[in-house]
Order: sequence, then C-alpha cells, then structure tokens
Amino acid sequence: MDDGLRVNDQLLVPSAELRERFSRSSGPGGQGVNTADSRVELSFDLAGSPSVPEPLRARALERLANRLVDGVLTIAASEHRTQLSNREAARERMVALLRDAIAPPPKPRRPTRPSRAAKERRLAEKKRQSQRKRERRVDGD
Repeated sequence: MDDGLRVNDQLLVPSAELRERFSRSSGPGGQGVNTADSRVELSFDLAGSPSVPEPLRARALERLANRLVDGVLTIAASEHRTQLSNREAARERMVALLRDAIAPPPKPRRPTRPSRAAKERRLAEKKRQSQRKRERRVDGD
C-alpha cells in the first residue's frame, strides 16, 4: 500500500512495524468461505516501536492498557468478504484507535455558576409549569 499509517501530524507508523496475519473468516462467502483467508489480524508493537515519540507512547500505553498483550496492539477485521477490504478496515480501525489514544487530554472544566437572571428565568418557568398543571386538575384544588 503506502509507506505506513498516518495517525496524525506527529505520528506515522511505518509499514515495516506492522504485522498482518490472515486466516479463514467465519460468516458469509459461499463456497469460497472455506478456502479464502479473508480475516485479517493487524498487530503493532506499541511498547517497542522506535517511531512513536516517548510522551505519545506513554499516553497510548496507559489508555490502551486493557487492549494490549505484552505491549502489542492487535486489531482483527473479518466483516468483509475480501482480504483487501478487511486489510483496509483493520488499518482504519488501528489509525482511529491510535489517534484517540495519543490525543492530548481535554482541558479541565472551569466550574461556573448560573447568573441571577438565569436563576430567575428557571424559577419563573417552574411557576408557569406548576400553574399550567394546577389548571388541568379536575378536583379544583
């Protein structure tokens, strides 16, 4: 394909660091399902990769800890009938997962208080709503 997986501006995973394994896929495929190795397992050694900068690696290892086996991230794709489609799907999923894992943490929320006008609008709306419901009552309380 190309020279690797472009995750973002800072990270390009070279194809040499990716391992692909092919196996028989379950599911649709007719007679070909028993002969075609269309299932793809894409593996990337995140912990040992020289192409991932150290701060990004640490963040990704922490966020993907439950998906890694000995520092290796593995994605399986078998939803398509052709090997090529499954290879593309696995690569897209790998890119999305790595992009989310190395994204900087969101800025902490600064707590705010509702303004006096906002409180008054809320209370006025509550009064209108209770008045509406009072008028709907049958017993006339």
